[in-house]
Amino acid sequence: MTTTPRDLLIVAIDLAIDLTSGGTVGQGDLSLALAGAELLDLVDAEAVDLDGDRIVPGMPRTMDDRLLDEAVSSLIRVAPHESVEDWLWRRGRGLLARYLTVLEEEGKLAHRRHRWNFLSSGRTEMADSPDRQHAVERWTSREPVLVGLAAAVGIDGKQAESPEGFTDDAVGTVLAVVGDAVTELAAVRQRRGIEDAAFDNVWRGL
Repeated sequence: MTTTPRDLLIVAIDLAIDLTSGGTVGQGDLSLALAGAELLDLVDAEAVDLDGDRIVPGMPRTMDDRLLDEAVSSLIRVAPHESVEDWLWRRGRGLLARYLTVLEEEGKLAHRRHRWNFLSSGRTEMADSPDRQHAVERWTSREPVLVGLAAAVGIDGKQAESPEGFTDDAVGTVLAVVGDAVTELAAVRQRRGIEDAAFDNVWRGL
């Protein structure tokens, strides 16, 4: 079964060779975007609905995808319902690694030399498959949801439609929150970098 998070990861792996931004996509960034992609697929399947920024689960259902089924089973079904932001941080923890593991188990990856930095040299590559073809077709057609998610984590240099430009409120909400979460994560990294540098300077001064 093809899903938005699978398509996003396939695109991220395929575009790694052609990126010109000068950096790699952070694992945390992509995990947040994968969690957002899962949520959008659950909304599309009517497994959940959004009440503002709150995730309201529908009746439990089977999604015919291992990780989306896992996502459904992890929904918080009691009020007050979980916010989109809280979902991204909770569900996104380690999500990239789980998707890579599933793709590898299914034989969808050509090789995987660097487990935790798959966009580096010696990078993971996608094996040719119907899943990859579907993701490529969706990407080359500039499907707005996929492009929006990719832009949020910096794996696409082209301008994406702003979240406010989507007529679907759920899509606009999720993409906006993904963008905010990625920005917050970047700020955390920057603060840690400053703190680490200050600590190193203290030691060098002793």
